[in-house]
Amino acid sequence: MRLRRGLAAVITASHSSHVAKPLDWEALLLKGYEPLKVTQRIFRRLPGNPRCKLCYNPFGGLSGKVVGVLGRRPSRKSPNVCQFCFDHLPAGGIEMDVGVVFADVRSSTALGEQSNAAAFARLLNEFYAAATNVVIHNEGIVDKLIGDEVMGPFLQGIAGPDYRRKTAVAALELASEVTELPVGVAANAGVAFVGNVGSGSVLDFTALGDAINIGARLQAHASPGEVVLAASLYSLVEEQHPGGRPDRVAIRDGTSPWT
Repeated sequence: MRLRRGLAAVITASHSSHVAKPLDWEALLLKGYEPLKVTQRIFRRLPGNPRCKLCYNPFGGLSGKVVGVLGRRPSRKSPNVCQFCFDHLPAGGIEMDVGVVFADVRSSTALGEQSNAAAFARLLNEFYAAATNVVIHNEGIVDKLIGDEVMGPFLQGIAGPDYRRKTAVAALELASEVTELPVGVAANAGVAFVGNVGSGSVLDFTALGDAINIGARLQAHASPGEVVLAASLYSLVEEQHPGGRPDRVAIRDGTSPWT
C-alpha cells in the first residue's frame, strides 16, 4: 500500500500543474517536457516490462498492476503507450533528427527448430528484456518488438542533446549484453517523422522515414555479435571504441558509409 500511495503522490505532483496546458510536439520531442522526464526517472526504477514508450510506465508484473489502478493502463488505441500519455499527445507529429537502434536475432527459424517452443520463447524474452533495459537506460524508446527484432529511436527531447551519441552507445551495449543468441545490431541517425501514425481506433506513436529504413538495412548487414554504426555515429564513440572497420554498403540507388 505504501508503494501505491507513493506513486500516486509523485504522479500527481509531476503533472498536476501541467495537464491543463496543451502539449505540442516541439515541446515534447525537441525541447523536452519536464513532467515526462520526472515520470521516466521514477518508472524506469520499477520492474515490469513491457512499458509505455513515453513515460516508461510498467505494464507487467506487480508494478504494472499498481500503476494500472492509478489509470496508467495500456491505451486501446495504442497499446504501447499508456492511456495517460496517449490522452495528452497532440495529433499528428513532426519531422526531426533522430537516432535509431535495430537488433535482430539471426537464423531465428533454425534456432526455433533446434529447441522446443518454451525454451525458444524464454531466449527471446531474455533478448527483449535485455534490449529494453539497454535502450531505456540510455534514454531511448522501445518502439517495436517484432518477432525476433527490436527497434529503439532516440529523440532529443527525451534523451537530451547528446541523443546521437547515446544511440551509438546503446547499440554497442546491447551487443555486449546479449550473448546467448546470435544477434546483429546496427544504428543510424537522420531525419524522420515522429508522432502518431494510423487511423480510426488504431494509432501508434512511432518514427518513420528514410533514416529508419536505412537503419534497418544496415542491421541486415550485421553478422551475429557484430555492431554496424553509421559513420556519423561511430565518430562520436571512436575514442572509446577504436579499431572499427570502415566500409560502404549499397542502400537503394546509392551507398551509405558505415563502420
